[in-house]
Amino acid sequence: MSRPIPRALLAVCALLVTAWGALALWFQLSRPGGYAAIALWSLAGLAATIAIARGRGKWPGARALVTGAVALAVLLGWWFSLAPSHDRMWADDVSRMLVSRVDGDRLVLQNVRNFDWRTETDYTPRWETRDYDLAGIVSADLILSYWMGPHIAHTLVTFGFKDGKQLVFSLEIRKERSETFSAVGGFFRQFEQVIIASDERDLIRTRSNARGEQVYLYRLRATPGQLRAVLLAYLERAEALRRQPEFYNTLTSNCTTILYELAHRIAPDLPLDYRLLASGHFAEYAYDQNALTPGVPYAVLQQRGHINARARQADIDGSDFSRAIRVGVPGIR
Repeated sequence: MSRPIPRALLAVCALLVTAWGALALWFQLSRPGGYAAIALWSLAGLAATIAIARGRGKWPGARALVTGAVALAVLLGWWFSLAPSHDRMWADDVSRMLVSRVDGDRLVLQNVRNFDWRTETDYTPRWETRDYDLAGIVSADLILSYWMGPHIAHTLVTFGFKDGKQLVFSLEIRKERSETFSAVGGFFRQFEQVIIASDERDLIRTRSNARGEQVYLYRLRATPGQLRAVLLAYLERAEALRRQPEFYNTLTSNCTTILYELAHRIAPDLPLDYRLLASGHFAEYAYDQNALTPGVPYAVLQQRGHINARARQADIDGSDFSRAIRVGVPGIR
């Protein structure tokens, strides 16, 4: 009576491995040539699963297990041979990588993105060289942009300087010209990653105005020294990616996990939390860590931090975008 239980578990494992392999081949192999490989792998996996489920004796489906193990070894060998690259036909908005130079308090950035977005596909590309005074960092804001329901959001951080400049950082997928974002594909090494430094009218406005995502802004609590440390950590991470490409991973290496990684350098006791994965709730996590404006209920911070109406109005009346989106946000004068 005990044999069917481990055999059933083994069959489920074989089915899961078959599904994983089929998805890995789907997202990696060019089509239509990849269809044959996907079909062969799927048929072999299903056959092994059925043989294991129906097997008899102490070692049910032993022949199927050996065949499946060999096929899995070949697949894993191919999987681990995949390497990220900088040498691809990149989409315009991720075609360049950030280059930074720090000289005392003077920061010079090359390839700061400042696209003029009319729609998601209609834009004027601009890459600029800009300089910033690191001694003049006075603020940082957390941005959450919701694009697929209330539980998933893209997270950005924007730094403010005494002279009125704003600098936004975002970890993005580095998609090729023929690619579109896929959260599932992000589990299967479909994309590299890149850190974009940008003008707020680009990274924030393209989400609120051009794409119609729901965007929220929250003032972060931090000392100038902490702000400088996080900004320099972004630059360090961007330089590491420029020197050595890495794959994007939807779960372990994304726009929210990098923010936690950088903040953890400042606050080593920062706890892990499910909201690091459910990124749409990351602002609530920050609130619970006393990282947002104090003395204001979270619901009020969220309601007054919703910038879409102000962002659209800034387009209509030509007002300063960065100032307009902050009107009424708690903690910001």
